[in-house]
Parts: sequence; structure tokens; C-alpha cells
Amino acid sequence: MAFLAWRNEQITFLNGGQLAVRQDGASVVLTWRSGVDAPMAKQISEAYSAWAGGTGHFIIDLNSPGGALSEGRAVIEVIDRMKRTHRVDTRVGPGRKCLSMCVPIFLQGETRTAAANARFMFHEPTSRDAITGEVVDAPAFEQRMISERFFNRYFVNSPMDPAWAADLRRKWRGRDVWKSGRDLVREGSNIITDLE
Repeated sequence: MAFLAWRNEQITFLNGGQLAVRQDGASVVLTWRSGVDAPMAKQISEAYSAWAGGTGHFIIDLNSPGGALSEGRAVIEVIDRMKRTHRVDTRVGPGRKCLSMCVPIFLQGETRTAAANARFMFHEPTSRDAITGEVVDAPAFEQRMISERFFNRYFVNSPMDPAWAADLRRKWRGRDVWKSGRDLVREGSNIITDLE
């Protein structure tokens, strides 16, 4: 049973990165159920352009195992552009996950809603070969530099509580840090503003 549940979840993330768009009352919901990889930024940008005139509110509903730093940065740039004219909220629903590069995207929401059993995971960025995409062992000094740059860019100047962020910085060295939505609220992280 556990294997089947895992396999079904993996299949969910292999949808080729197709953004689902639907109207929910006065809001437009952009649902992403895949890795943070191309064409995520492009599809969110296109949906924004198509719907911007008909709504003042976008909700980005996430379920992602994380992915590429470069695509995550591009997605955040699109969200920054959206926020100049519209309210943008983020959500991770029941039984869904927001791992790795998904977390900085989630943090872009003005209201950040998550289910109590939603799962979040934080870890240092992984170095990959530029040609093959395979994980490579970077020298320790280089890995520290990459990790610090990522942490400062996405967590220091974010809504995340500074004391909670400092604790995360100590805990994530060389390991994955897993939290449920309930954990993040109980610990006062300010990552989630509204618990479902």
C-alpha cells in the first residue's frame, strides 16, 4: 500500500508541468502539481496575462517536490510582477507537499494558507552538473557559499520569523528538515498565515 501511494504521488509530479487555471468566485486559482521546472514560470506568466483584466486576486495552489533554482527564481520574478497590480496568495492543500525550491515560492503569497497535514521540506541547495543534471559533490567551501546565498536571498528577507530562520540555518546543514503545516504554525515560523 505504501509503495502504491508513493508511486501515485510520483505520477502526479510527472504531468509534464501543466498549469491548471480555474475561476473561483472573484479569484483565479493557478494550480501547479509538478516540479519547479520549466515551463512553470512561462505558464504562470501567460495565465496572469490572460486573466489579469478579469480579477484582482490570484491564488497559486502548490504541490511540488521542488526543482531548479533558476526556474524558481523566474517564478518569483513573475509573482513579483503580478503583485504590482494584483493580490497574490499561496496555498498547499491537505496531503500536499511543498519541498525545497517550492518553499521560497510559497513565501511570496500575501496570505499563505496550508493544511495542517501539508508537508514542507527545507534543505541546502544541491549542486548539479550543468550538462548532465546529475548531482555532484561540490567542494565544502563552495557548498557553504551556495547555501548562504540561497538562505539570504529567499529566507532572510522573507516573512519567515527571524528566530525560526536562525534555528533552521543551524538544523539544515547536510540534511533535510521536514515540517507539517501544523508544526510550522505551532513553532511560530510565520511561513503559514492561515491553517486550513
